[in-house]
Amino acid sequence: MNGKRAGINWETVGNVLILTIDNPRRRNALNPEAHNCLAELFDKFSAHASIQVAIITGAGNKAFCAGSDLSVKAGLRRDNLPPSGFGGLAERFDLIKPVIAAVNGDAIGGGLEIVLACDLCVADRNSRFALPEPRVGLAASGGLHRLMRQISEKHAKELALTSRMFSAETAYRIGLVNILCEKGSVLKQALSLAREICKGAPLAVQATKQMMDQGREKTELEDAFAETYSAFERMINSKDAIEGREAFLKKREPQWRSE
Repeated sequence: MNGKRAGINWETVGNVLILTIDNPRRRNALNPEAHNCLAELFDKFSAHASIQVAIITGAGNKAFCAGSDLSVKAGLRRDNLPPSGFGGLAERFDLIKPVIAAVNGDAIGGGLEIVLACDLCVADRNSRFALPEPRVGLAASGGLHRLMRQISEKHAKELALTSRMFSAETAYRIGLVNILCEKGSVLKQALSLAREICKGAPLAVQATKQMMDQGREKTELEDAFAETYSAFERMINSKDAIEGREAFLKKREPQWRSE
């Protein structure tokens, strides 16, 4: 998978798909065409047998994504978004492959919503985050629900109600960022993290993510244990499960086949 369309660039590096929002003159803001392009790419990523992890980042070093492109008349209308939501990701609840946000600059509004929809986040130390919607007469929509689930209620409400811009250091301290890195190295660090994930059996990684995502939605721990996880069922009966045991016993590197 390699190409460019609607201000989105994509390339495959090994088993990793890299998606780049390439609209630096508009601080990598997204218009309806870009949303739909990302939605299609995440669909293909989900279905592609050999691509295990996706990374989403922004072009340049000033902005990851500044949300909706307000220069486009339809930029703020939710009905112009794909069913999978902002960036083709924010309302995608069935993706069982990991997605990493490589935050190279400011993640504002919908840009932060994309970060919140990712499983992991690597951020440039100079990057900043904000949900500024109330200051332009709006609410942050889906980003509010994810924020409340990922950090403490008090932190979430402070950031959302004040629309305050907060630093990468603060984002790291409150748990929104996994890894802080120096300027210019964010994609390298994200690729390193993706490759570490790829050392695991693809079906096992997918089962792990699905169980964590679905199990989190259960109010009672007992219900999470009792839930049926399709990715786990597929993994437990897979050839890779046999390969993993054999490789361990023979003290060799496993050869994963995603089957």
